[in-house]
Amino acid sequence: MPAEAIMPDGQPAVRVTAMPANANVYGDIFGGWLMAQMDLAASSVASRHARGRAVTISVEGMSFHRPVFVGDEVSVFGRLVKVGRTSMHVEVEAWARDRHADEDNKVTQAVFIFVAVGPDRRPRAVRPLADEIV
Repeated sequence: MPAEAIMPDGQPAVRVTAMPANANVYGDIFGGWLMAQMDLAASSVASRHARGRAVTISVEGMSFHRPVFVGDEVSVFGRLVKVGRTSMHVEVEAWARDRHADEDNKVTQAVFIFVAVGPDRRPRAVRPLADEIV
């Protein structure tokens, strides 16, 4: 990860405090818990764009840069970066901050891929990225 990582503008899709139940015996937060928070953030972005149900089909490029500790405030940002006929790619970044400090540190990022589905749970078309309101 580049040292000059800049926290995304705007409000995070998810902000949560890492709790002891989410940690291993050494006080590090489980990667699976962090990935679940990222999936929640990404699904919010995807379902908003799809104007309906969207399901996760893939996660690409997940890498962890530093640990998250019990008590850290975790902020997860999502941004729609690509749209296909039925699919959406959401770039997600997770940042952590010690509750008693001002500095945020990027801890991981990935691209979450979703497919919009209808009431029959079959893929359905979504609007193009150009229609996204910024």
